[in-house]
Amino acid sequence: MMRGRHITVVLATGALVLTGTAAAAAHPPRGHGLTKQPVASGYGGAVVSDTVESTQAGLDVLRHGGTAADAAVAVASTLGVTDPFVAGIGGGGYFTYYDARTHRVSTIDGRETTPAGDSSTMFIDPSTGQPYSFPTAVTSGRSVGVPGTLATWQRALQRFGRFSLARDLRPAIRVAKKGFTVDSTFREQARENASRFAQFTPTAKLFLPGGRLPAVGSTLKNPDLASTYRQIARQGTSALYGGSLGRDVVHTVQHLPLAPGATLKPITGPMTLADLRDYRALDRAPTHVDYRGYDVYGMGPSSSGGITVGESLNILQNFHLSPADKTAALQDYLEASRLAFADRNRYIGDKDYVFVPQKALLSKGFARQRACLINPTKAGVSPVAPGDPTQGGNGCTPQTADTTPGNDGISTNHFVVSDKRGNVVSYTNTIEELGGSGIVVPGRGFLLNNELTDFNFAPTQGSAFDPNLPAPGKRPRSSMSPTIVLKDGRPFLAVGSPGGASIITTVLQILVNRIDLHMSLENAIAAPRASQRNSATTQAEPAFLREPSTKTLESYGQKFAISNTSPLDPTITIAPTIGVADGLEFRSHGRVIAAGEPTRRGGSSAGVVDPGRRR
Repeated sequence: MMRGRHITVVLATGALVLTGTAAAAAHPPRGHGLTKQPVASGYGGAVVSDTVESTQAGLDVLRHGGTAADAAVAVASTLGVTDPFVAGIGGGGYFTYYDARTHRVSTIDGRETTPAGDSSTMFIDPSTGQPYSFPTAVTSGRSVGVPGTLATWQRALQRFGRFSLARDLRPAIRVAKKGFTVDSTFREQARENASRFAQFTPTAKLFLPGGRLPAVGSTLKNPDLASTYRQIARQGTSALYGGSLGRDVVHTVQHLPLAPGATLKPITGPMTLADLRDYRALDRAPTHVDYRGYDVYGMGPSSSGGITVGESLNILQNFHLSPADKTAALQDYLEASRLAFADRNRYIGDKDYVFVPQKALLSKGFARQRACLINPTKAGVSPVAPGDPTQGGNGCTPQTADTTPGNDGISTNHFVVSDKRGNVVSYTNTIEELGGSGIVVPGRGFLLNNELTDFNFAPTQGSAFDPNLPAPGKRPRSSMSPTIVLKDGRPFLAVGSPGGASIITTVLQILVNRIDLHMSLENAIAAPRASQRNSATTQAEPAFLREPSTKTLESYGQKFAISNTSPLDPTITIAPTIGVADGLEFRSHGRVIAAGEPTRRGGSSAGVVDPGRRR
């Protein structure tokens, strides 16, 4: 987030001017009994999430005997209160779980779906015949997918929980009712969305109290969300998937709650109550690759994360990565992700709608085909063409690509949980852009997603088939990569990150840092990041540009640039960081290292049930 800069925001209505300072204030404690810290170590279970309240909620559930799944629901629902701009019951996500009893990894696909009334041309402006601009599509009812988060929580508890959904919602209800202390990160995220939020009466009422940015140190309460959670506790998930809560969501999507004087073009969506009744969170088989003796499990389609991380790791297995030559390791990392993203964009979509050659994409032979294109001292020229999975290890001739980039949001939420039984959760949930669609459901206290803008608005693959075009009921391709790594059949790491398409490279870079470059988990997460996604320029953090190896990489032809403006408004400055990762590492005798971000997006909150020695 921006620090120490005086800001003035003129709202799009022209009716209000806000002033304030995004100061570099210390983050005040936002929970009871827990101080915000990015690293913790101990026994009996662990949580790493974005806020103190959410980490505390998970730890409280663990201390009362809940499983990692129970604690995950408590964490996620509390984040809906304290981190509402990136997640909540108006969105969806992917849930990866290691079951200590069966020693198996499972995944749940809670991705949003396209309403039945939409079509492949849903993002084409009928007045021009051209795609809507990305900002126009985002802040609309058309972008709102059928939410999957609540169904994901229920499915996770059915399979892996001990407590009821009602019990696991209790911490979030308390926080929503009593409120939490606004810190500089929360205020900054509100600043970045102030113009959009002012377009909608319920959004402005909740997040721009009195027509101003929420003050650092003030208490923000959300009684509407507390009431919504209480209704869900009483009625179960049917409150959303067919009940009065669902009717409120549908009415909001079809009739946008615009503020008086709003200048927004009101593009509504066709979601119906039938779309909500038909929604299901799906059990999916995880992706799996063996990387240097570690079993890496991830999320399969509709997410591209597991396949793209897995393919990149398979490519990298053809090279020796060592801390003795970090520059060579980074060159290989950048080129592997460049190639894997070409394949992602060509072949991966919702596998219930398109054929995804997952087995071939994750084969060692195909990885050799792609690895042979990597020059140790010369950068590839993007866009590189996708490989041919049907050819296995054959075919090493570079081809010309006729592709264009697709869409991907940048703001999500990831957290990790473990319990005393040895169960592990890696869970990424989202409403897509920072602030989602910008639309709060009136009287309900939560933002709706804009996940459907993750579809490509028009074909991107030249003369080839585009697997990520919209269709009724289809789930848009995601980059979310909640990952669990086993060693000798037991958990070694759980890791993930928000960040749109950069999620994939963030997770990949952390795995390379930890496994190949032998960094500690906390250093692997904190290290400067670069994200190559088959584009002419690699996104990089300022700290990466200052690294000694970067000059050498630039001599190879690598081109780097920071990204520090909002994808919705280039006049709005944002932090030039990549991802906000959280992770767990499992050591001997039950000890867990819980690690998150020391500074990115205000830093993570890590905690363990018992910080002392195991009794």
